[in-house]
Amino acid sequence: MKMRRLSSGCCVLALSLMLTGCVSQKPYDYTNFHAHPPRSILVLAPLNESTAVEGTYGYLSTVTFPLAEMGYYVYPVSLTDQFLKENGMPTAGEMHQVPLDKVREIIGADAVLYLTLKQYGSKYQVISSVTTVQVQGKLVDTRTGLVLWEGTGLGQQGSGGSGNLIADMIIALGAQAINSSGDHAHAVCPMANTMMFTPKDHGLLYGPYHPKTEGQ
Repeated sequence: MKMRRLSSGCCVLALSLMLTGCVSQKPYDYTNFHAHPPRSILVLAPLNESTAVEGTYGYLSTVTFPLAEMGYYVYPVSLTDQFLKENGMPTAGEMHQVPLDKVREIIGADAVLYLTLKQYGSKYQVISSVTTVQVQGKLVDTRTGLVLWEGTGLGQQGSGGSGNLIADMIIALGAQAINSSGDHAHAVCPMANTMMFTPKDHGLLYGPYHPKTEGQ
């Protein structure tokens, strides 16, 4: 029974996030995207503004799948990262400074996805915890330097109290011990990606390899 109550708290938090994401906002201006629709995307390691060192590559490893599902060719992030490091750019900050014309000339990508990780990790209170991943993305055309699309994603997963203080403290201490020994935020990244790439009227449009492209 306690576990069901704990899961219910998680569901309430997820539902509140979904409702927050559904707040109406001005439709995104896709003029630049339609003028220069990309077929291939190079994803760079994110700038990490969080306090979690593991966030850079913990998050980066989750980006390829949703972009590929949306109909784009995505350059393998591990190979790209290794290539840039071997060519004198060992940090995400240096990678983000690579001239776009060089990216197009050497790698051949139509667009570059620049990412900034704002939050990554778990925060603990006495009997509850919240794991958060917040990321900002900017897709830039390598031919013109124009911004094709920008978005923000927020994913959260929390555990709340069940009403039994002693049991809740034991559960919270156990969760903290488990999360501190691993990258628990990695499991929340797909939620953040969904919120960033697919919101209505503001998400990234489908790529050329997706069957819904013509209806955009």
